[in-house]
Amino acid sequence: MRAVIQRVARASVRVDHQIVGRIERGLLVLLGIQSGDTSTDIGWLTRKIVRLRIFGDEQGAMNRSVQEADGELLVVSQFTLFASTRKGNRPSFMSAAPPDQASRLYEEFCDRLELETAKKVQRGIFAADMQVELVNDGPVTIWIDTKNPE
Repeated sequence: MRAVIQRVARASVRVDHQIVGRIERGLLVLLGIQSGDTSTDIGWLTRKIVRLRIFGDEQGAMNRSVQEADGELLVVSQFTLFASTRKGNRPSFMSAAPPDQASRLYEEFCDRLELETAKKVQRGIFAADMQVELVNDGPVTIWIDTKNPE
Protein backbone atom coordinates (compact mmCIF):
# COMPACT_ATOMS: atom_id res chain seq x y z
CA MET A 1 0.00 0.00 0.00
CA ARG A 2 1.34 3.40 -0.92
CA ALA A 3 0.20 6.83 0.14
CA VAL A 4 1.17 10.31 -0.91
CA ILE A 5 0.22 12.58 1.96
CA GLN A 6 -0.07 16.31 1.37
CA ARG A 7 -0.65 18.88 4.08
CA VAL A 8 -3.21 21.20 2.57
CA ALA A 9 -4.85 24.53 3.29
CA ARG A 10 -7.83 23.11 1.38
CA ALA A 11 -8.60 20.34 -1.10
CA SER A 12 -11.54 19.00 -3.04
CA VAL A 13 -12.39 16.25 -5.48
CA ARG A 14 -14.94 16.47 -8.29
CA VAL A 15 -16.71 13.80 -10.29
CA ASP A 16 -18.85 14.86 -13.25
CA HIS A 17 -18.43 18.53 -12.27
CA GLN A 18 -19.85 17.87 -8.79
CA ILE A 19 -17.80 18.18 -5.62
CA VAL A 20 -17.94 14.81 -3.85
CA GLY A 21 -15.37 15.55 -1.13
CA ARG A 22 -13.96 18.75 0.32
CA ILE A 23 -11.78 19.69 3.26
CA GLU A 24 -10.21 22.77 4.71
CA ARG A 25 -6.93 22.54 6.63
CA GLY A 26 -5.78 18.94 6.87
CA LEU A 27 -4.39 16.07 4.84
CA LEU A 28 -5.06 14.95 1.29
CA VAL A 29 -4.17 11.26 1.03
CA LEU A 30 -3.66 9.72 -2.41
CA LEU A 31 -3.89 5.97 -1.80
CA GLY A 32 -2.58 3.17 -4.02
CA ILE A 33 -3.41 -0.45 -3.22
CA GLN A 34 -1.19 -3.31 -4.37
CA SER A 35 -2.04 -6.94 -4.91
CA GLY A 36 -1.33 -8.69 -1.63
CA ASP A 37 -2.17 -5.74 0.60
CA THR A 38 -4.14 -6.67 3.70
CA SER A 39 -5.83 -5.23 6.77
CA THR A 40 -2.41 -5.31 8.44
CA ASP A 41 -1.15 -2.76 5.90
CA ILE A 42 -4.23 -0.63 6.53
CA GLY A 43 -3.73 -0.67 10.30
CA TRP A 44 -0.07 0.30 10.08
CA LEU A 45 -0.64 3.02 7.48
CA THR A 46 -3.66 4.64 9.14
CA ARG A 47 -1.85 4.79 12.49
CA LYS A 48 1.20 6.32 10.80
CA ILE A 49 -0.83 8.97 8.94
CA VAL A 50 -2.88 9.98 11.98
CA ARG A 51 0.26 10.34 14.11
CA LEU A 52 2.53 12.10 11.58
CA ARG A 53 3.73 15.29 13.22
CA ILE A 54 3.64 17.63 10.23
CA PHE A 55 1.49 20.51 11.50
CA GLY A 56 2.99 23.55 13.19
CA ASP A 57 2.96 24.19 16.91
CA GLU A 58 3.01 27.61 18.59
CA GLN A 59 6.64 28.11 17.51
CA GLY A 60 5.93 27.01 13.94
CA ALA A 61 7.82 23.71 14.28
CA MET A 62 6.24 20.63 12.67
CA ASN A 63 5.28 19.08 15.97
CA ARG A 64 1.54 18.32 15.77
CA SER A 65 -0.45 15.52 14.17
CA VAL A 66 -3.58 16.03 12.09
CA GLN A 67 -5.60 15.15 15.18
CA GLU A 68 -3.75 17.63 17.40
CA ALA A 69 -4.21 20.31 14.73
CA ASP A 70 -7.92 19.45 14.43
CA GLY A 71 -7.36 18.88 10.70
CA GLU A 72 -9.59 17.14 8.21
CA LEU A 73 -8.85 14.21 5.88
CA LEU A 74 -9.65 13.62 2.21
CA VAL A 75 -8.73 10.23 0.71
CA VAL A 76 -8.57 9.63 -3.05
CA SER A 77 -7.82 6.22 -4.56
CA GLN A 78 -4.95 6.31 -7.06
CA PHE A 79 -3.82 3.03 -8.62
CA THR A 80 -1.20 4.93 -10.64
CA LEU A 81 0.99 5.03 -7.53
CA PHE A 82 1.92 1.48 -8.58
CA ALA A 83 3.03 2.44 -12.08
CA SER A 84 6.11 0.64 -13.35
CA THR A 85 8.14 2.45 -15.99
CA ARG A 86 11.02 0.00 -16.29
CA LYS A 87 10.20 -1.05 -19.84
CA GLY A 88 9.40 1.51 -22.49
CA ASN A 89 7.43 4.67 -21.99
CA ARG A 90 3.97 3.29 -21.28
CA PRO A 91 3.50 2.63 -17.55
CA SER A 92 2.41 -0.82 -16.45
CA PHE A 93 0.01 -1.16 -13.54
CA MET A 94 0.32 -4.93 -13.12
CA SER A 95 1.18 -4.71 -9.42
CA ALA A 96 -1.89 -2.62 -8.56
CA ALA A 97 -4.63 -4.62 -6.88
CA PRO A 98 -7.59 -5.71 -9.01
CA PRO A 99 -10.55 -3.32 -8.70
CA ASP A 100 -12.75 -5.54 -6.50
CA GLN A 101 -9.97 -6.05 -3.93
CA ALA A 102 -8.78 -2.44 -4.13
CA SER A 103 -12.30 -1.05 -3.67
CA ARG A 104 -12.86 -3.15 -0.55
CA LEU A 105 -9.50 -2.16 0.96
CA TYR A 106 -10.00 1.52 0.05
CA GLU A 107 -13.30 1.58 1.95
CA GLU A 108 -11.74 -0.30 4.88
CA PHE A 109 -8.86 2.21 4.92
CA CYS A 110 -11.25 5.19 5.05
CA ASP A 111 -13.37 3.52 7.73
CA ARG A 112 -10.26 2.81 9.82
CA LEU A 113 -9.17 6.45 9.52
CA GLU A 114 -12.58 7.50 10.80
CA LEU A 115 -12.16 5.20 13.79
CA GLU A 116 -8.65 6.50 14.48
CA THR A 117 -9.67 10.16 14.28
CA ALA A 118 -13.32 9.99 15.40
CA LYS A 119 -14.05 12.27 12.43
CA LYS A 120 -15.79 11.87 9.09
CA VAL A 121 -13.25 11.24 6.31
CA GLN A 122 -14.05 12.86 2.99
CA ARG A 123 -13.60 10.53 0.00
CA GLY A 124 -13.31 10.47 -3.72
CA ILE A 125 -15.33 7.90 -5.66
CA PHE A 126 -13.42 4.71 -6.31
CA ALA A 127 -12.59 4.14 -10.02
CA ALA A 128 -14.27 7.38 -11.10
CA ASP A 129 -12.63 9.96 -13.33
CA MET A 130 -11.82 12.54 -10.65
CA GLN A 131 -10.42 16.04 -10.67
CA VAL A 132 -8.52 16.90 -7.52
CA GLU A 133 -7.82 20.48 -6.50
CA LEU A 134 -5.56 21.40 -3.61
CA VAL A 135 -3.57 24.15 -2.04
CA ASN A 136 -0.49 22.41 -0.66
CA ASP A 137 0.47 24.02 2.64
CA GLY A 138 4.21 24.40 3.03
CA PRO A 139 4.50 22.60 0.70
CA VAL A 140 4.57 19.39 2.72
CA THR A 141 4.33 16.15 0.74
CA ILE A 142 5.29 12.76 2.17
CA TRP A 143 5.37 9.35 0.46
CA ILE A 144 4.84 6.17 2.52
CA ASP A 145 5.01 2.55 1.35
CA THR A 146 3.92 -0.19 3.77
CA LYS A 147 6.29 -2.66 2.11
CA ASN A 148 9.25 -0.30 2.57
CA PRO A 149 8.67 1.59 5.84
CA GLU A 150 11.23 4.32 6.34
